[in-house]
Amino acid sequence: MSFPLSSIFYLTLISGSILSISSSSWFTAWIGLELNLMSFIPLISSMKNSLPSEASLKYFLIQALGSAIIIMSSTLSPLSLNFTLPLFSLALLLKLGAAPFHFWFPQVMEGLNWIQAIMLMTIQKLAPMFLLSYLTQNSFSNMTIFSSALICAMIGAVGGINQLSLRKIMAFSSINHMSWMLFAMLINETSWTIYFFLYSLISISVALLFLSLQSYYFSHLLNTNTHLFPKMISIMSLLSLGGLPPFSGFIPKWIIVQEMINQLTLFPLLILLTSSLITLYFYIRLSLSTISILTPLNKWNLSYKKRTLPSVPLMSTLNFFGLFLPSIFIFI
Repeated sequence: MSFPLSSIFYLTLISGSILSISSSSWFTAWIGLELNLMSFIPLISSMKNSLPSEASLKYFLIQALGSAIIIMSSTLSPLSLNFTLPLFSLALLLKLGAAPFHFWFPQVMEGLNWIQAIMLMTIQKLAPMFLLSYLTQNSFSNMTIFSSALICAMIGAVGGINQLSLRKIMAFSSINHMSWMLFAMLINETSWTIYFFLYSLISISVALLFLSLQSYYFSHLLNTNTHLFPKMISIMSLLSLGGLPPFSGFIPKWIIVQEMINQLTLFPLLILLTSSLITLYFYIRLSLSTISILTPLNKWNLSYKKRTLPSVPLMSTLNFFGLFLPSIFIFI
């Protein structure tokens, strides 16, 4: 794909998200979602590799199903809003890849490269999340979001235990973080916006780090071309993504924990903290194996150098500013 053509797709991708967020009616929001979908499909499809083509087909079918549910529920709006708005919520949860509609998200992530995975984890979640936050005033939609958040916490934690693919680990981590954002959405709009912003920065930093190392599986972190320092940076970035204090990923979780304690929602908070401990378990388990297994460097391999993106050192520091300035972000 030529650069000018791909830049047009990037522009329409962002324009579709902005149109959905700023729309005053569900029709224009649906148009923005469709524009976003039609722009993302050409960016992830490839004629040279079957995996991106399969991922783009799965993504198109799922998003088309979500759009069909939105259209169907809009025809039922004159009958009962208490039936229409939960259907809207289910369609948006399907588009987000939130549990129990998460089945497509790890499979699509497995067929993408890291740049495409960044877009799927951040930009593609932006418009559905904002539209979903507009539905929290309805009690039935509120219960739908609450149930999905509980399932996301459990699925995101348990699903990533036996995974060795870094992209699938990031996918299940995204599902687990989705539960925190959904609960924050039920509290107030500021909380989930802060969480989403910090989660996006940390996810982008981790994905760019793996891109610079050309690592797609944990075995790639054990190969002869990866030295100890990149391994340590990768491990600390994953621990930050898991929310281990005092890394940066703990800051948004700390904010949500304080808000949920003030709201006296202790049972969901217990489930969220338990799921976070499980995610930290498989992060630490894989990290220990990565550190303990150091393969020797062969002479024919010494001249090989990994490509380093200019933004990687800057993005990697985002995972460690929590070591120095945690209290500033807690009392915002």
